[in-house]
Parts: sequence; structure tokens; C-alpha cells
Amino acid sequence: MSAEAFRHCPRCAAQLAPRAIPDAGGGVFDRLACPDTACGFVQWGNPTPAVGALVEHEGEIILARGQGWPEGWFALVTGYLEAREDPKAAVAREVKEELGLDAAETNLIGNYIFEKKNEVMLCYHVVARGTVRLGEEIAEIRRHRPEDLKPWPRATGLAVADWMRTRGLAFEFTDFPPIPKPPHGGPR
Repeated sequence: MSAEAFRHCPRCAAQLAPRAIPDAGGGVFDRLACPDTACGFVQWGNPTPAVGALVEHEGEIILARGQGWPEGWFALVTGYLEAREDPKAAVAREVKEELGLDAAETNLIGNYIFEKKNEVMLCYHVVARGTVRLGEEIAEIRRHRPEDLKPWPRATGLAVADWMRTRGLAFEFTDFPPIPKPPHGGPR
């Protein structure tokens, strides 16, 4: 059960229980649902929409390391879509908030599933202008020539690979460096 899932029905307060719910395609999925079928509440667990920006600035691609991320973990600038917000506006907002840059051009790369966080990533190539000023969510950035990018094999990394493919750039997938194990007796 995800952290966002209800434990009790938000309509009648009954404890939710697994129930087989048929879908339109003829499949059946176990979902948490109210045991009172008259109530009808079902916890669908739909993915959360998020945006990702492959930021091009002064001919280079900026990858960012979020606050609290392990050393060596860099990815696209990302954020959640606000209610009733156009995805292009959301990606421009995230680039401004996290890098202090203005989006001069925004083009869709594609949509990707990030299963670990149950998100649908709407990824864009953003040509940005201005002076980089890191927002509070970003620990540091790295700049890369487009031909030197190393996409990772999931979510926003697949967007990087697709973007490189459309430009005829060769690439090999690589993964994030492993998180170092804490010393014996240290925090886990």
C-alpha cells in the first residue's frame, strides 16, 4: 500500500479491504475498497502526473541533484503538475523555480512511467535563457555536452535516450552509482 492510500473509507470511515474490481478491458484488479458496497468507495491508486525538463542552456544540458539525493545522482529537473495547470506551463515553472531560468522553447519528448513513485512523467526538452540560480530543492547541477549524456534505464532517463535518438546521438545506458553502505552500526 502506498503512503497516499487511505486506510479507512473517506466517506463512511469503514476500514478498507481488498476487493476484486473488474476493469473495462475484462481484467480484474485487487483494489482497496469500502466493504460496504452501497458506499462504493474504491482506492484506485492512479498515478500522479509530474513533469520533467531536459534543460538546454547555452548549448549544454543541465542535470540536477536534488537535496537529500546521494552523491553522483543527477537527473532531469522535475516537479508535480498543479491542479488545472498546463504541462508546458508546469515544466516552465519548475525550470524557473529550480534553476532560475526562463523557458524560451518547450517541446514534448514523451510520456514515461516512474513505477517506483507511481508517477506518469510528461518530459520536455526546454531551451532556457538567463543566469542559473539554484532553488532550494537543488543541491548542485552538472553541465553536459549533448553527445556526452549517459541516460539511465528508467523514467526520465528514457526521455534522455529518446531525445538523443531524435538527434542521431549515440548513447549507452548507465545507472546511478550505488548508495554506499553505512559503516557497521551506523544509520540505515
